[in-house]
Amino acid sequence: MKRKKFTVKDLAMVGVMAAIVFVGNQIQLPKIPTPLGPTRIHIGNVMCILGALLLGPVQGGLAAGIGGAIYDLLDPFYAKEFWITFILKFGMAYVAGLVAMGKKTKLKVILAAVIGSLSYVALYLGKTFIVEYLVMGNPWQTVAGVLITKGTASLINAILAMVVSVILYYMMEPALKRTGILDSKHR
Repeated sequence: MKRKKFTVKDLAMVGVMAAIVFVGNQIQLPKIPTPLGPTRIHIGNVMCILGALLLGPVQGGLAAGIGGAIYDLLDPFYAKEFWITFILKFGMAYVAGLVAMGKKTKLKVILAAVIGSLSYVALYLGKTFIVEYLVMGNPWQTVAGVLITKGTASLINAILAMVVSVILYYMMEPALKRTGILDSKHR
């Protein structure tokens, strides 16, 4: 199997999409306090899924991971977990990009957004459980409360990502193809 080159154009596209993911993380409702830290409703995941739909699994995953990690690095509360955010956001976009590979029918694009978004919810809640229960040793009642609170916010973010990323994809994709920004490698 022939290995595809990672070009300067690919690097630029990852960089631009990472910046968009970073900005998407900035667009949020006020942070929601929980007993063990805040949770957020934002459009960062929308941009992660959009990047996956436009760029594919690896480039979309890199853009999502880098943009999310940079956001975390600039917030003192989240900075210590920037590397976890990179992994989780990369995973979400990678899964969405895999589902969307090939000819993009409407059903395939919608499924990619749904599966990618739900995979992030599962990854995030899994990470939260490991940290709160296994690492921190918090009692199950406390962990359950945090999981419910963060799970609710994460599901809201997922629904936003499922709907808005698909709309944005269909608004942007024709123009990006026409201008040559998206080529067959990115479909």
